Amino acid sequence: MKSKISGTFILIQGTSLLKLVATILLFMLFIFSISGILTSLKPQYRLSSASVNHVSMNVNGDLLYQLMGWENHHFLTVKRDVNVPTLTNVVFKLSSNINLDDPRSLLGRELPGFYQFDGKILVAGEGTNYTNMPIESSPPNEIMKAEQEAALQNLEGIDKSPDENPSSTPGQTTGDRKVVYVYFSHNRESFLPYLKGVTDPNLANHSQINVTKIGDQLKSSLEDRGIGTFVDKTDIQGNLNKKGLKYTKSYQESRAVVQAAMASNRDLTYFFDIHRDSRRKKDTTISINGQSYARLAFVIGGKNPNYEKNAKLASKLHDLLQKKYKGLSRGVIVKSNNGNAVYNQNLSENAILIEFGGVDNTFDELNRSADALADVFSEYFWQAENVNQNVEQSTDKQ
Repeated sequence: MKSKISGTFILIQGTSLLKLVATILLFMLFIFSISGILTSLKPQYRLSSASVNHVSMNVNGDLLYQLMGWENHHFLTVKRDVNVPTLTNVVFKLSSNINLDDPRSLLGRELPGFYQFDGKILVAGEGTNYTNMPIESSPPNEIMKAEQEAALQNLEGIDKSPDENPSSTPGQTTGDRKVVYVYFSHNRESFLPYLKGVTDPNLANHSQINVTKIGDQLKSSLEDRGIGTFVDKTDIQGNLNKKGLKYTKSYQESRAVVQAAMASNRDLTYFFDIHRDSRRKKDTTISINGQSYARLAFVIGGKNPNYEKNAKLASKLHDLLQKKYKGLSRGVIVKSNNGNAVYNQNLSENAILIEFGGVDNTFDELNRSADALADVFSEYFWQAENVNQNVEQSTDKQ
């Protein structure tokens, strides 16, 4: 009888062990299956660190209090008149990367291409909202490969600087030092008023008449204010064509150019990547004191771990523009989930991408905006220089 009971007990133990092993195997199979599914998804569908970041930003004091209460029920004995998010909502946000308070997070998964408009408005300029943020368009592949160019028109006076550009000798100067570096990751972005027969914004590209001319005006205006500036007109798009690389590799190509410049000139401190928006005239033009200006937009790459420092510079320039040229700045936009989203800004805490106007703007408008930017930047620059000099003098005395 004892032997029968002992055998039954061993049989039960064996069955339990088999169930345990089977459960572990099934769990491991489940984990591997989930991992495989997640890694096979397209990038825009994957759970990323940005997803966790979005959720963590919503962990305010009330939610934190509730989370602590789930662990220690004594916290919940204190009555709090607040609406606390439920655990279900938090888990849903984290697992799906969908924020029910922001429809774009859902639509971006359902509408093709919609996720490209994702971004965060850090500082909103006048009239700026999520429907008219800067658009980074790409020329069709056949344009890139064949290097087709439109005939030019309206070129009279294109290289003439606006009369308001100051010519007086500045009271302060950087001397022989070049401290501002201007470059163009999309150097062939052009403007429809100068391209004969071209009406499609995506076709507004040209090897000669393009955003690089803004660099000439910006350099002239900055140096009139004593700030040494270097303009790099490396043909990034031409290099891509020669190497057989896609347009999306533009920032990779320009990065090497910027790094070489930094290595050869240690004085370079500020880095401006000049672009042209694809939006139309109503969003990119403003009248100030009876004159037409091309509006500016500051774009910051949110995938740069130190993007807050770049955003700080952009925000200060936006504020200065608001004081002296109200409405000229469209604001500061942080892009984290679309495009390059770094824009070489991890190379320096003083690196920003600036959208100058749009496809419909003229160089009269663009040059005025370059002068305005130089005006407020010089104010920021010399104030910062004076602060640094005072700090150095105080250090020397100590």
